[in-house]
This record gives sequence, structure tokens and C-alpha cells, in this order.
Amino acid sequence: QVQLVESGGGLVQPGGSLRLSCALTSDFRSIGWFRLAPGKEREAVAYIGRSKEEIDYADSVKGRFTISKNASRNRVYLQMNNLTPEDTAEYHCAAGPTLRLDPSAYVFWGQGTQVTVAS
Repeated sequence: QVQLVESGGGLVQPGGSLRLSCALTSDFRSIGWFRLAPGKEREAVAYIGRSKEEIDYADSVKGRFTISKNASRNRVYLQMNNLTPEDTAEYHCAAGPTLRLDPSAYVFWGQGTQVTVAS
């Protein structure tokens, strides 16, 4: 059974940093991070494939967020720096067969971890 478990969320002040972790039971072609804020549609944040060249970010997080992978441990990380209140959302990791910043391309989803940026 495929499982994805996120961790690392929490409350942080504006300008602060958090590192999210996604633990997976299997490897997939693409692992993505997405976020869902109240009153908004699910937004793609980043994805990573099987090499460092297979990475992409949403414009809203470029230069602030970094996605990485530890293949031997089946873990994907999202380092988030210079956080703003607009980054407040529930963050989910997801796994799928294609490298796309599109939630519909992902098949398996984790339960999510809450990130709140507030002073």
C-alpha cells in the first residue's frame, strides 16, 4: 500500500524558515508539494523527479523554497525560507507518474501538515 506522510509544519514568524519532510513507502517518477489555503484552490509548489535537473517551482516560491530528495530513505524535503503570511496553508506531498506542476497529475496524496506564518 502506498503511503505518504508529511511532517515538519508549524507556526513561524514572517521571515522565518521551516523544513517539511515527506516519507514515502515507494519511489515514483515525480514527487510534488502542494498547498491548500482556506478559500483558495490547491496550488502547486514544487516537484522533483529522479535527478536534480528534474525540478521545478511555482513562481510564487522561486528563490525561497528548495525541494530535495533522499532516494535511499524515500524522503522528499521542502526547505522554506523567508516565509510570509501568504505561505500559510496546509501542505501536502503527492506522488505520480509525470513531472508536472499540476495536482491532477498526481495519484497518491499525504494527509498534509499545517504551516502558519504569523507574528
